[in-house]
Amino acid sequence: MPMRIREDYRSLTGPEKAAMLMMAVGEENAAKMFALMDDEEIKEISQTMANLGSVNANMIERLFAEFAEGISSTGSMVGNYDSTERLLLKVMNKERVDAIMEEIRGPAGRTMWDKLGNVNEQVLANYLKNEYPQTVAVVLSKIKSDHAAAVLNLLPEGFAMEVVMRMLRMEAVQKEVLDDVERTLRNEFMSNLARTSRRDAHEMMAEIFNGLDRQSEQRFLNALEERNRDAAERIKQLMFTFEDLSNLDPSGMQTLMRQIDKDKLALALKGCSEELRNLFFSNMSERAAKIMREDMSAMGPVRLRDVDEAQTMIVQTAKDLSAKGDIVLAENKGEDELVY
Repeated sequence: MPMRIREDYRSLTGPEKAAMLMMAVGEENAAKMFALMDDEEIKEISQTMANLGSVNANMIERLFAEFAEGISSTGSMVGNYDSTERLLLKVMNKERVDAIMEEIRGPAGRTMWDKLGNVNEQVLANYLKNEYPQTVAVVLSKIKSDHAAAVLNLLPEGFAMEVVMRMLRMEAVQKEVLDDVERTLRNEFMSNLARTSRRDAHEMMAEIFNGLDRQSEQRFLNALEERNRDAAERIKQLMFTFEDLSNLDPSGMQTLMRQIDKDKLALALKGCSEELRNLFFSNMSERAAKIMREDMSAMGPVRLRDVDEAQTMIVQTAKDLSAKGDIVLAENKGEDELVY
């Protein structure tokens, strides 16, 4: 079968131009460029190189001219996930950047193992518990140790020990075995994950309701109760409110109070239960508690909207501290919320 000869430069795709360039610069230079690429890029370019066919000298000359023009242009830019993330980190906090990058990438990363690193450990454990222990051992050996630990902890105990024993006996994994596991994960797990919502709808609504003022929140919940009582109850259970701060132990409470403006705290305490108010006071010095009580008394009547705003700000501060690991907040009411 005669090899096709490529003659129409305008019909070349980006990967085809990249493949041509890699072949034209010689093995030593190509090897250096491959070393700077991720696995997905290497696979795509390699596959394109294998199917490129014969390319005439005129097309190579045009490619080099285009490349030289592009690389010398002051307006030439290369954008990727890393450069985008670095730029975003300069203008917003890391938590928000992580959320944006997760949305851009999906369950993403540069390789399949990077992608698994962005998958919730409970979701990954639910999938792996139905696989062979040897397969799970391979997967856990390829992802980051802290993520592997979280997944291992969620597997049934007997099954988890089987996995541990196989990991201890594991030697170098054959490339064919690794490729097979990676292909299975890509075709079965990641494709199914992409088709399902990454967030529970009730959890999402609980976060949205947390951002409402008290009157609007109650109005929405009352309306939802009339239409779907079960959904309303589940959302209530997932919502984290100012009153839930009563679950903090003294260490967590004091960490939180060090981050709160005293005037905002006094305003927030005007609208909470006596029990929670006393919990805050019990974590202050006697003198500080006395001064705050006097400040609250001197305020007189305050607007409910201002109290809501102060409480919302404090709850958000608590969530920020929780995200950094400084305190631990309850995820589900009525369970053992805190471990210190």
